[in-house]
Amino acid sequence: MKTTLTQNDAFEWIDILSPTEDDLAELSKQYGLHRYTLRDCLEPDHLPKFEELDNFEFIILRVYSPDAKKDARTIQELSNKVAIFFNEKTLITVHRRDFTFIEEVNNRYVATQRCVEVSEIVSKLIWNAIYAYEKPALSLAEEIDRYEDIVFLKDIHPDQFQRLYFLKRKASVCKRILLQTQTILNHHRSTERDNVVLQDVRDLHLKLLSMFDQAQEDLTNLSNIFISLSAQKTNDVMKLLTIFSVFFMPITFIAGLYGMNFDNMPELHTPYGYFITLFVMIVVSVSTFVWFRKKKFL
Repeated sequence: MKTTLTQNDAFEWIDILSPTEDDLAELSKQYGLHRYTLRDCLEPDHLPKFEELDNFEFIILRVYSPDAKKDARTIQELSNKVAIFFNEKTLITVHRRDFTFIEEVNNRYVATQRCVEVSEIVSKLIWNAIYAYEKPALSLAEEIDRYEDIVFLKDIHPDQFQRLYFLKRKASVCKRILLQTQTILNHHRSTERDNVVLQDVRDLHLKLLSMFDQAQEDLTNLSNIFISLSAQKTNDVMKLLTIFSVFFMPITFIAGLYGMNFDNMPELHTPYGYFITLFVMIVVSVSTFVWFRKKKFL
């Protein structure tokens, strides 16, 4: 759906929601945009990019999806794309999802003439796209704190470990998107009065990038700690089983030896052979226990 948000003597803003092949063909013909560049608008998993065309500057932004599922772990599942073509007289935004911030930027900055240059509007769009990652970053930090308590103070279950994996993937994907967005911030130029806004965008980008980087590192450490604790529990069980086997192995040997019942075994006719054998078994067990304690195995 093609909509003209703004059209005045200064510039024209055209917004296209859920573009079709015909819409892109019309854009290509009307504004001289190459069809291969427009094809990038239809690729759902395209990463952020900045490109200088003959008569336009081309930006692809990825905006975090507020309705992303808990088990979302891919770029397409976690974010949506906004393609922006702009020059001094024209601004074209192309996207599949209906983003409320596009209309808000138009009403707040364009309709009130707070922004009179296209580059300034683009700066506001970039800020909103990056700001969409702030809430997920804060939510991710809270979940990491909760899982730290579970890992260290409670018994974590395999399904919770799977959740750690999804959180780690989310942090990794968001970090990757923000790293690619850095290219846009490095190349985008605006008016002198818009420098403060651009600096604010860069500060916000650096803050969120640091948050996701820290989250990814924390989740990696939590995963390693969980694996280590699981291995430790397995070792404790094996240690206990080994101790029991060491205690019963000599006793089992003695019982097996005297359970053969051969006639030529002299011990078979010893009046107190049964009690002597039990005594030997007790001595062996006590000696094994004392040795284990001395070696601090128990």
